[in-house]
Amino acid sequence: MDWFNEKILKRFWDTVMSEEFWENIINASIKITLILIASWLAVRLGKKFIKKVFLIRMSSPLNHSERRQKTIARLLQSVISYAVYFSAIIAILSILNIKVAGLLAGAGIVGLAVGFGAQSLVKDVITGFFIIFEDQFGVGDYIKINAAEGTVVEIGLRTTKINGATGEQFIIPNGAIGEVINYSINNSKIFIDLQMMTDADFEKAEAIIKKYLATLPDIHKELVSVPVFLGVQSVKGTEVTIRIVAETLAQQQYGVARAIRRDVTRLFEEHNIPMAHPKMMLYGVNGKEEGRSE
Repeated sequence: MDWFNEKILKRFWDTVMSEEFWENIINASIKITLILIASWLAVRLGKKFIKKVFLIRMSSPLNHSERRQKTIARLLQSVISYAVYFSAIIAILSILNIKVAGLLAGAGIVGLAVGFGAQSLVKDVITGFFIIFEDQFGVGDYIKINAAEGTVVEIGLRTTKINGATGEQFIIPNGAIGEVINYSINNSKIFIDLQMMTDADFEKAEAIIKKYLATLPDIHKELVSVPVFLGVQSVKGTEVTIRIVAETLAQQQYGVARAIRRDVTRLFEEHNIPMAHPKMMLYGVNGKEEGRSE
């Protein structure tokens, strides 16, 4: 037994010390290094090429959807990375004299077995494909999926990533996506309600508001058209609610609404038009009014 072990050890030592062994290691190392460098360069150049192509497409006179182009560009960049690095791994295994054909055949059998137990993964991939193919939403869109609401930062074949308004990130499997609300496709509308007293001069207030609204498109480029004064929306006690409706570019309505509320309030103060505000009445024990605090 000792003789057998010594023979194996001697054969191993002769192999390690042979010139051919080290020559093969050096050649294999050089080839593997070149493959890794070439793969890195191929991925880098491929991503830049795709980015350049889609930038040219978006700057062309044809009506290409920018968000759709960004989504497809990122997907193609991911596909290039996977394809190049997978090919590099196969090439490295071949250099190491590992039978790739046998591994691929075994991987195919294992993949088939795993596929039966990975139905959710298949569902995610199929759903992701149709999301991109049908352009349901794209990178940069503001959407709501179930309880997740925010801006889409990445769409993959398996998951969709959404950044929330307060910094959180939602990672949603595509197969779990049900009803989707997309706020970025059409123009946004907002209704601005303001409260006035019933004894206010409505004709004067209406004239001031309409004159002011006519100047807004030159100030706010987000506006699609001149905001419209709809008039009295409701009456409750001594309080009258008036309504203004504005149409803006997608997701630009909030800043415009804040500016309109601020400016109309200031104009009413300048023209002595009373706006509604909470009141509190104080009564004595006998039911007579003893004081008022506003």
